Amino acid sequence: VFADPAERQRLEAILHPLIGAESARQRLAAQGLYVILAVPLLIESGDYRARCDRVCVVDVPPEIQIERVRARSALDEAQIRAIMAAQASREQRLAAADDVIDNSGTFEHLREQVDALHLRYSALAAQRA
Repeated sequence: VFADPAERQRLEAILHPLIGAESARQRLAAQGLYVILAVPLLIESGDYRARCDRVCVVDVPPEIQIERVRARSALDEAQIRAIMAAQASREQRLAAADDVIDNSGTFEHLREQVDALHLRYSALAAQRA
């Protein structure tokens, strides 16, 4: 569907309402201090600010992104680039972000960033309670 914009739109018209409804159901059922929506196409949805208070982007340079996708899938670089081209650009995602986690380093560096963000989100949630 990434090669055919009309087919992609048709598929998204079917899936996005279903995904949105399930996401809302899970948000309402959540018991924690805060809820994280892991939405690959959040920025593309257009109404994302109505569904969340903050946007955290897990960022990595495109070269590393391509390398990681190739390592976990059978897709070639051209297919991966076609998928990336159909999505919001890195610049668009970063411009929409309230928080950014850099995923280009070690697992330990990633964990440190996640732990720090958890503390921040917990504090923000406590202020709202």
